[in-house]
Amino acid sequence: MSRAERERQMLDVAEQVFSERGYQAASMDEIAERCGVSKPMLYEYFGSKDGLLVACVSRSKAELFEVTQKAMAAATVPEDILRRGMAAYFRFIDEHSRSFAMLLREPMAASAEAITAMEETRRQQSTLIAGVLATFAPAAPAAAIEAYTQIIMGASERLALWQTGRPDVSAEDAARYMTDFCWKGLNPYLVSGEARPEPR
Repeated sequence: MSRAERERQMLDVAEQVFSERGYQAASMDEIAERCGVSKPMLYEYFGSKDGLLVACVSRSKAELFEVTQKAMAAATVPEDILRRGMAAYFRFIDEHSRSFAMLLREPMAASAEAITAMEETRRQQSTLIAGVLATFAPAAPAAAIEAYTQIIMGASERLALWQTGRPDVSAEDAARYMTDFCWKGLNPYLVSGEARPEPR
């Protein structure tokens, strides 16, 4: 197994253990055992349990950005971009539902470095959202763009957390609820018509 493959395996197992046990109760011994490696090897790769969690969050950050950006790039009109972006976000969270819930329920259990990594993920997504809003709502004041971005970020997290405990609510359902909510609030600022305007 190459180093990259081994690292990916360790991160997959760590995410599973963190989600099952919670960050505080998760042990490097169990993660190493499930991976079939020695605990010193885990420390060699990640330095500490905090470092392992940071690596998990950083990987999720990159993957989340890729899937949401790719989903929105395939659309041409505002509502479809919003819908596709939301669907990609909620599908991603659904696939990582247990670890996502753990991160939101235990935000202060991790190190400052891990908390910073989580905030960087939020900033990444907020930059993506704000750019889309500014493109399709050029009449909106800068403060409104910032405010709606924060509303969308906070509401999406809470809705995703709610949805992880509701097996009867699919990722597509959650995306539809969020899109409907956002669309009505943003509608006064949106550019009319079907064509996608050039980004500012």
